[in-house]
Amino acid sequence: MSANAPRVLVTGLNGFTGQHLASVLQRAGYEVHGTIRSDEAPDATHHVADLSDVAALRAVIDRVAPRHVVHLAAISFVAHDDADAIYRTNIVGTRNLLRALSDSSTVAAGLGTVLLASSANIYGNALVDPITEEQPAQPANDYAVSKSAMEQMAALWAGKLPITVVRPFNYTGAGQSKQFLIPKIVDAFARRAESLELGNLDVDRDFSDVRDVVEAYGRLLEASPRGTFNVCSERGCSLREVLRLVSDLSGHEIDVRVNPAFVRANEVKSLRGSAARLRALLPDWQSRPLRDTLDWMLQQASP
Repeated sequence: MSANAPRVLVTGLNGFTGQHLASVLQRAGYEVHGTIRSDEAPDATHHVADLSDVAALRAVIDRVAPRHVVHLAAISFVAHDDADAIYRTNIVGTRNLLRALSDSSTVAAGLGTVLLASSANIYGNALVDPITEEQPAQPANDYAVSKSAMEQMAALWAGKLPITVVRPFNYTGAGQSKQFLIPKIVDAFARRAESLELGNLDVDRDFSDVRDVVEAYGRLLEASPRGTFNVCSERGCSLREVLRLVSDLSGHEIDVRVNPAFVRANEVKSLRGSAARLRALLPDWQSRPLRDTLDWMLQQASP
């Protein structure tokens, strides 16, 4: 890595998305730094800083002097059972980061992009298909409310910082925690399990591959646009279709049972996005078929 390589600071660097993003950014010639939790091991590029600690965030920002910042650190599990933690982390934590960036006037003056990861969950049960960025927020759970509020809060800093907001729809890939739906399904088929308990099977989602999502993030840093961008495949897929695809790929069948305890209140029934705005900026960006993603995950999960 060149001593003059531009630096990117990624909050939540050791998370699922952060690790995939780091690879993309390193290939693009960036020196990647990131914030990590206090229970993780720091080194020259991994810096301990909690989102609740403005002083610690400011110290890391001053030390790294990043050209770009990607804010991924968040509570991202929709069914997380601590609503207070969701709001503290996703709203107040983001505000603390923006405040720390703004307070570091030298760093703020040289920033290219501060990319904030929101979520397509803010759209809720939208009545349009596909969903564009102009669709009003109708959040249906605490996680979605926190992300919608985060966007509104971040708008207060738009005059001081070069903010770009991304709204990724559902995405998955190798390395994602098994508490999330697709990795849970893939793991069951990879283990040749006899049965699997899931929630509502009659939901439709727009699934992307994490590798395509982080490629979009990296290229948005280069383009440095202002505004909000959906990141999605533009293809809807039912949960029943996901199960069929994984069954076909694995050559295994599972007895799938609906557990009422896993059915969420206010379940968003269908969520499919439009990536027209993103593709207008990055015309050659593509989202690979879900089958390819599931095959990759099965290969990684196989004993």
